[in-house]
Parts: sequence; C-alpha cells; structure tokens
Amino acid sequence: MTFELVENEDSLIVRTRGTDLFRYVHQPVMDPFEAPKPYLHPVRTLAGDVVTGYRPHDHRWHKGIQLTASWVSGQNFWGGGTYLRGQGYVDLPNLGTMRSLAVSAATSHGRAVISEDLTWHTRAGEHWIDERRTLTARDVESDSWTLEVTTALTNVHDTALVFGSPGTQGRELAGYSGLFWRGPRDFTGGDVIGPAMGEKGDWLAFVGTHDEVDRSSTLLFLDDPEAPCHWFVRREPFPAVNPSLAFDEELTLAPGDTLSRHYRIVVADGAWTPERLSRHIGEHPW
Repeated sequence: MTFELVENEDSLIVRTRGTDLFRYVHQPVMDPFEAPKPYLHPVRTLAGDVVTGYRPHDHRWHKGIQLTASWVSGQNFWGGGTYLRGQGYVDLPNLGTMRSLAVSAATSHGRAVISEDLTWHTRAGEHWIDERRTLTARDVESDSWTLEVTTALTNVHDTALVFGSPGTQGRELAGYSGLFWRGPRDFTGGDVIGPAMGEKGDWLAFVGTHDEVDRSSTLLFLDDPEAPCHWFVRREPFPAVNPSLAFDEELTLAPGDTLSRHYRIVVADGAWTPERLSRHIGEHPW
C-alpha cells in the first residue's frame, strides 16, 4: 500500500487511495482557554467519511483526536474549566500549552510515520514535560486502516508530577485524561461494544451512523497491553472515547522518569459486529 504525505506550514496530511486519512495540525492557533495543543482532524474512513468532531459548541477545546492531560499537579493541559473537589468546574489561570519543536514524516514498507518532539509548558511558562510522539498509519485493508499512537512523557520539572482527572478530584465517572477521541455530532447515541464507563478491557469499539450518507463507521480502540486502563466512554450527550491515564487513581511521575503509552485505533467502514471486531484483533496481534 502506498501512502502520500502533504506537508503544510502548520500541518501534515496522510493520504492513500485518493482519500485524506487524517490531517495532523502540529502548529495550532487557538484561544489560550482551549489549552493549545496538536490534534488530528478531520480523520476519515477509506470511504471518505469523517469520524471526528472539531471544536463543538459544548466543549470548544475538543478537537478530533488529541493526546493531553486534564490534571497535572494542578495544571490543566486539556482546556476549559478545572474540576476542583467540593467546588465543581472553575475557570483558573492554569491552562497549559504544548509546543511542537520538531516534526518529521516519512513513508516506507506500507506505513506513514509522523515523529514529533514537543514540550509542555504551564500558564506561567514553566517547562514541565518533554514528549516524544509518533503517529503511524498502517494496515490498510479493503475497508479499514489503523492509526498507531505512541507517546513518551518525561518529567523535566524539579519535583514529581501527579497526573489526575476530574475523577480523582471527586467527580464520579469523569476520569478523562490522555488520548481522547471526540466523535462527530451525528455519532451521538451510537453503539459501544466493550467495557462500560470506568471498566477495564483490552479494547472498546464505537459504531456511529453518518448524516447525509447511508453509511456507518466503526472505531476500534486498543489499549496499551503493558498498562491496562479504565475506559472513559460516552454515547450521550456526545460521543467520546478515552483510555484514561488516571480515571480514579492518580499517577505520579518522578523527576527524570518517563511515562510511555502505546495505542491503536482502527478506522473502519461499516458497522462491525463483535465477531468481526474479535476476528480483526486476532488477525492483528500486538
């Protein structure tokens, strides 16, 4: 399978079979309240159907697929208000920024690979995290393709960093943090196959139906087998999936240590059944 790369000043587009599979915006321009960070949008199936939402009116900081954190030692790299125990969501001067230092892309052996070095900075400008991120498009089949996401977060601060979420701050079933997919508005009320909110499981799938065209799409999310998560997932009031870094328990990263995660997202045409999902996973082991 041949991939094409289109390089723009602010973004990279990965294309195959005449379809732009995704656009990765590594130099975003956005309001500080949205915690500026890179994102993937639009993400498409091989049929060209868009399976990500962008800056919805209910959460302007939701942009396609992002890798971020809602709570890091009191700082918010997610965007929007910060949930505080006993107070609820509060708008605070704690919204961080991710800066892309270097990004490169190449195609070989049936893959397209984007590699990026980023730094995470607090609102006060303190440099807390160095990140090495890779995005790999691979395994193009008749009706699906796979996005592989890896990240390595290194604490370059002089004290330990604590990763948490609204869930660790006391908001029940709101433990979002880490790799986050926001689906398009027409996927609201779609079908979830796999673990329920807050449960563990190796994988989770979301099946949605598109407006305007008589088609459905399936996104299959595979968790990092070395670090099992609790899933954050919603069908309503909006579609979202997140293998959480810290659903209801905080995660501490000592100075100099690195937190690594490895995920896969299969983007498929059609409404896949549990049997089809299981067969695909069996044919594509880690």
